[in-house]
Amino acid sequence: MRVLAALSGGVDSAVAAARAVDAGHDVVGVHLALSRNRDQFRTGSRGCCSIEDAGDARRAADVLGIPYYVWDLSERFEDTVVADFLAEYAAGRTPNPCVRCNEHIKFEALMDKAVALGFDAVCTGHYARVALRPDPADPADPTGRTLVRELHRAADLAKDQSYVLAVMGSERLARSMFPLGDVASKAEVRAEAERRGLSVSAKPDSYDICFVADGDTQGFLRERLGAQPGDVVDTEGRIVGAHDGAYAYTVGQRKGLSIGRPAPDGRPRYVLEVQPVTNRVVVGPAEALAVGAVVGTDAVWLAPDVVGAQDLGADDDARWFSCAVQVRAHGDPVPARARRTAGGVRIEVDGDLRGVAPGQSAVLYDGSRVLGQATVEGTERA
Repeated sequence: MRVLAALSGGVDSAVAAARAVDAGHDVVGVHLALSRNRDQFRTGSRGCCSIEDAGDARRAADVLGIPYYVWDLSERFEDTVVADFLAEYAAGRTPNPCVRCNEHIKFEALMDKAVALGFDAVCTGHYARVALRPDPADPADPTGRTLVRELHRAADLAKDQSYVLAVMGSERLARSMFPLGDVASKAEVRAEAERRGLSVSAKPDSYDICFVADGDTQGFLRERLGAQPGDVVDTEGRIVGAHDGAYAYTVGQRKGLSIGRPAPDGRPRYVLEVQPVTNRVVVGPAEALAVGAVVGTDAVWLAPDVVGAQDLGADDDARWFSCAVQVRAHGDPVPARARRTAGGVRIEVDGDLRGVAPGQSAVLYDGSRVLGQATVEGTERA
């Protein structure tokens, strides 16, 4: 196959590309320039897409003996990922920019361009597994030769990235390769990179939001959205503090609330709600964060057997299916049951789930298998 390998300049993507070469594919490397004003160097483990990263990606391609290109997608990144990030916070929601980057950049813009250029698949260094199994929706094929591709958690659960990949959908999953899905640990990847002579073997992992290189998300929002002073209130509407912008707060937040008076019972208070229309931040006790149900919109389904079993015209127990729901990239899955709605999903939680904010991504699992994903529109208290 002709494979386009996305080379970020880090160790994961370099080893993933190397494994694609070893598998006998015709591999071409590409580095995505996503920042309009790229720094010369990364700030330690923060940020990405610097000129240093592009150089590291080029050197990895040289070691692997594959062609290498740089594609400038900075305008697309700014107009989709960064713009969505700002708009969501301004609307009192909490977005996940990595989900949006995978949706709009890595598995939309990049993959669409790759297909247009004649590539069969895109290879990345994400930690996730793709499994093939007979299509349960095709009973007319008794041989089981009709196969569907499933997205599963990585073997190394500590590095699993299936949560941020769930938004890609089945069509793009069919053209995706994740060669690191079966590795036991990141240490194994670094050791392999060193054996291959890749200079990025000891390069620090990047983390946090790539376009906020200094890690100061509130400062970034304040710079882009400006100061918008307002009140911090309790659940009775009493003013207990002030803020410079409701966009800087998220549901479940405890620190940095600028509350002038303690709660009557002396217990800590948390952000329960961000109200962009009134520019208020509502705070209250921890137990008020408990979530009993999640309502999601813009659902993306990866499990045809689950989707096909749902009758949207009925409202009975047959519509529900058991699953686990995860609402943060490194959060724990919580037992639940769910059913499709028109364009979305309703999830009823059977466990401890707290502090879920509109705008977050809710991913449904059956064991290690990803069933689907939706954007949280709202929640109901437990």
